[in-house]
Amino acid sequence: MSIRKLSTGVFALSTLIQHAVTAPSSPVVSFRFPEVVEAGGMHNIRVDYHSSHDGEFSIVYGDCGIESTEDAHHILGTTHVGNHDLAKRHLNWHEQRPTRFVWLAPEDMSSDGCLHAFSGDVLLGRSAPVTVGRRNNKRHLAASEIMDAMGPWFDGVTYLKEKEPESVFVAQTKSKSVGILGGGMSGLMTAHILDSVGFHDWQIIEASSRIGGRVHTSYLNATKPDQYQYQEMGPMRFPVSLTMDNETIEINDHKMVFQLADELNKQNQHHPAYEVRFIPWIQSAPNDPSSTTKRKSDGTVPGVAEVKENPSLAVNTTASYSNATAVAEATEEFEDWIGMDLEKTRLYATNVFKAHKQAVAEGFLDFSESGYLRYKMGQDNNITDQVDSVADNDPAWPYEDIYFEATEWRTIDQGLSRLPAAFGPQVLNRTRFQTAVQAMTWNETSEKMSVHFRPGNPFDMETETIDFDYTIVAVPFSKVRLWRLPDYSSLLSRAISRLNYSPACKVALHYKTRFREHLPRPIIGGCGSGGGISGIGSVCYPSYQLNSSGPGVILASYLSGDMALSTGAMTEEDHVAYVQRAMIEIHGPIAAEQYTGAYDRKCWLNDEYQAGAWASPTALQQDLYLPAYFQTEKHTVFVGEHTSYTHAWIFSALESAVRGTTQLLLDMGLVDEAKQVTEFWMARWISM
Repeated sequence: MSIRKLSTGVFALSTLIQHAVTAPSSPVVSFRFPEVVEAGGMHNIRVDYHSSHDGEFSIVYGDCGIESTEDAHHILGTTHVGNHDLAKRHLNWHEQRPTRFVWLAPEDMSSDGCLHAFSGDVLLGRSAPVTVGRRNNKRHLAASEIMDAMGPWFDGVTYLKEKEPESVFVAQTKSKSVGILGGGMSGLMTAHILDSVGFHDWQIIEASSRIGGRVHTSYLNATKPDQYQYQEMGPMRFPVSLTMDNETIEINDHKMVFQLADELNKQNQHHPAYEVRFIPWIQSAPNDPSSTTKRKSDGTVPGVAEVKENPSLAVNTTASYSNATAVAEATEEFEDWIGMDLEKTRLYATNVFKAHKQAVAEGFLDFSESGYLRYKMGQDNNITDQVDSVADNDPAWPYEDIYFEATEWRTIDQGLSRLPAAFGPQVLNRTRFQTAVQAMTWNETSEKMSVHFRPGNPFDMETETIDFDYTIVAVPFSKVRLWRLPDYSSLLSRAISRLNYSPACKVALHYKTRFREHLPRPIIGGCGSGGGISGIGSVCYPSYQLNSSGPGVILASYLSGDMALSTGAMTEEDHVAYVQRAMIEIHGPIAAEQYTGAYDRKCWLNDEYQAGAWASPTALQQDLYLPAYFQTEKHTVFVGEHTSYTHAWIFSALESAVRGTTQLLLDMGLVDEAKQVTEFWMARWISM
C-alpha cells in the first residue's frame, strides 16, 4: 500500500537513520531510531549487535555522559538476551537477541540526550544525540476529541502505557503465528492488513465452504454474475452523501469500503475475475409500492407517487390513536431530545466516532425511544407504545438515520459477493474451510492458544487442535457463546454471552422478464413497502441493467426484528408462497404469469454459521461492553461488526479489523506497523 509520510505527529511514519556510536570505543551494540523522536509519542528503535552479549540488557535515555542507569532521565526497559535462562522468551529472535524495542517517550524529555545500553553497570553502547520534537498538537487534539473509554486504540501511547512496562519493551518477531477465526469481512480485512505490513504467518479458519460471511449474493436460476439475475441476501448498498439546504455532506464511514476495493483492484492488477466496480444504487423511486392498505381500482397496490397524487389512497395512521395530540407531542419531545439539526447531521456523517462519543454523553445509548418517553419524560405507557413499541430496547443514537437520509448511494456491479471474492488470490491458499471451531484453550506456560474443532462424527468426544501464538476471533458472538472458552474477564465474557442480535429474513423471486419496468407506471429500482401486507417489509428492485431484456429478480421481502422471527419459523415453501402471493397482490396477475419458480430465501437467525443477521446491542450494552473489545486477553483479539461502534454495515466489520489488527501489532511491540495501518486506513477521521 502507498503510505503518506509525515515528519511529525503521533501517527507519523518516521524514517530510521543510522547513528554513530560515540562511546565506548568498542561498542557491543549500536542504535537506529527515528530522525526526530516525538516527546509523548511511541516509537520503535533498532539495535545492532557487533559482538555477542549474554545476560541483562537495559536501554535508557539521558545525558550523553552518564555512566549508570541510575543517572538516566528514564528507562525504556530491561530484559535478558543471548545465552541466559531468562532469555528464552526471545526464542524467535536470532540467538535470542532481540533487535527491535519499544520506546514510549515521556512528555518532559528534551533534545541532545543519548540512548544507552547497559548490562548492570557495564555500558554496551551509546547513540549519537537524539533530536526531540513536540507532539503535533493539532493532530493529537483531533484524535483526542474521540479518545475515551469508547475508543482508546486511536492513541497507541495510552494503550501501551496501560500495560506492564516489561511486557511492551521488546518487540515480537513477525514469525509469530496468528489464527484468524472466521472468513467474513472482518477476518478477510485482518488478513489483508497483516500481509500489508509484512506479517504472513496467519491462517483463516472458516466453518463454511465460502468466504464473505454475511455478504451473500444469490445468483438465481444457476446463473453467473454477468447474467444479471441476482439479489443480495445480505448487505446490499453503501450510502455516499446527503444533500440538505443546498449543501452536500459526504458520509465518511463507507469510504473505507471504496478504499478497500481500490486496494484490492490494484493488488489483483484489475483482473476481470476479481475487479470490484461500483454502480449507482437507487434507494427509492416514485413508483415503488407504498405502505398504504388502500388499493387501486384493479386491486393492486398504488405506488408512492400515486398516493401523493391521490390522497384518497392514503391511510390516516392517526385515526386509531387514543389521543393523537398526545402522540404528536410525545414524538416532538423525542425529536427535540435528539436535536438532529444540520450541524449534528454534518458531525454524524463526517465523524461517526466523535458522534458516538457525543451520543454517549447525551445519553442516547442509555435509552430507546420508548424508554426515553416512558422513564425520562413520564409518558403514559399507551401513548408511548403508539409512538414506539414499549418492547423497543434499541439505543436511540441515530447514526442510521443519517445513512438513510442519503441522497446518493452505490452498490457493487454483479453483486456484493465480488468484494470478498477479490480477497481470493490472497487468502484462499491460507484458509481452512469446513472447520467449525468448538473450543479454545489457553496454555499459560507456552502462551499459545489451542483452537479445537471436530471434523468427523459430531458425537466424538475427542477434538483436533491447531495452536497459534495469537488469535483473532472474527466470528459473531451469537456463535462464539457456544464455544468452550478460556477464563476471560467478566466484562468480556458477559459481552460474548449476552450481546443482542437481530433476526432478518429475505426472499428473492425470479421472473421470466423484468416486467415491473414495463407496467403502466414503471418501477425503476428502489425499495418500496409491501402495501400493508403483514410479513413483507421492504420490496426492492435491482438498480443494475435498467430497462434491459431477459429475466428479472425482485427482492420480494426484506424484514428484520420480531416479524422476522415469525416468518423465519415458516417452512421454506410456505414462506416463498406467501411472498409470491403478495407480489401478485402488489403488481397484478402478471407476477403470477412471469414467476419461474426459482427463488432464494435466507433467514439469518436460522443460518448455522451466523445465528443472527447483525449485532443489535440493547440500551446500555454498547457503552458497557465496548471497552472489553479494546483489551487483548490471553493473546486474543475480538473483531467483527459486533465489536464496532456501528453495526450491520460492511464498514463496521472493516473498521473493527483495522482496530483489532492495530491492537495486535501494538501488543507485539510493532509500533511502526501499527502507525502505518492507522495512518493509512483512519486518516480521514483523525487528520485536520
